[in-house]
Amino acid sequence: MEAPPFLAACRREPVPHTPVWLMRQAGRYMPEYRAVRERLGFLALCKSPDAAAEVTVTAALRLGVDAAIVFADILLVLEPMGVGLEFTRGDGPVIRRPVRSGADVDRLAEVDPAALGYVAEAVRRARAALPARVPLIGFAGAPFTLASYLVEGGGSRTYARTKALMTDPGAWRALMERLVRVVAAYLNAQIAAGADAVQLFDSWVGCLSPADYRAHVLPHVRALIAALTPGTPVIHFGTGTAGLLEAMRAAGGDVIGLDWRVDLDAAWARLGHDVAVQGNLDPVALLAPIPEIRARAAAILDQAANRPGHIFNLGHGILPETPVDHVRALVDAVHELSARR
Repeated sequence: MEAPPFLAACRREPVPHTPVWLMRQAGRYMPEYRAVRERLGFLALCKSPDAAAEVTVTAALRLGVDAAIVFADILLVLEPMGVGLEFTRGDGPVIRRPVRSGADVDRLAEVDPAALGYVAEAVRRARAALPARVPLIGFAGAPFTLASYLVEGGGSRTYARTKALMTDPGAWRALMERLVRVVAAYLNAQIAAGADAVQLFDSWVGCLSPADYRAHVLPHVRALIAALTPGTPVIHFGTGTAGLLEAMRAAGGDVIGLDWRVDLDAAWARLGHDVAVQGNLDPVALLAPIPEIRARAAAILDQAANRPGHIFNLGHGILPETPVDHVRALVDAVHELSARR
């Protein structure tokens, strides 16, 4: 049996059409998701394997995308560390006991993989419910982004505390090595449960200079990717990373995710065409009229130039106010415009 187009593209093999999936494709823009959230809070949804699998599968099948991604959150791995993770309405995630020193790092609890078993079970149930032609993506936050939440106590504009901790090499290394261990175990558990590929979300790494990335992040991401189950495609994604692309490529990954702040063709040339790329429509474009969405999709496909190894996606997640029919129109446009005749 031929590999599904998404998995073939991860390996830079020929595909009948450019595969497409969308970050946050199970989210608040979708009525089916909102119906589930009326009975379950966000964390309760993440911890209910049945409900998490339901929204995962519903989104993939309704949109007609080429891959599903398990419903979870990048910060779930931090809760068993004993840092007081809370998801507050309107303010986003909060860490009640942030990590600001080497002593704070030492106090972090080691994570028993069983504490995150509900995500592996959601993967197992979603994989069983999906057609074989639709691969399932597992995911986790990358070490830097997880560290930034731990240190800042939540989101940040400057990441000043995180960068300050980097000046304590022992504390920073201990924190990153701990995160590498837990994320590798977490992703491998998702792979063992049936995930066909995994994505690392380094959502906030774009705040770093290239020199800081190379010194304080790259070795740890490289170690993490090397610890993952061989043969499983790895997507390495960050936002605001136009200045870091070559370093991210050096850190590893079968696919490098691109946000919308770079031209796909120029970014791919910088990375080298011996790696696959994913991206990179601006999520705001989905608020435009459908003819404009189609034109934007066509422009990105033109930049990819039918080269093996392009996975169409947004440059970040779907916005909550996005019309569902616009999302479906994008998926249909990518399939239609890229069909190999």
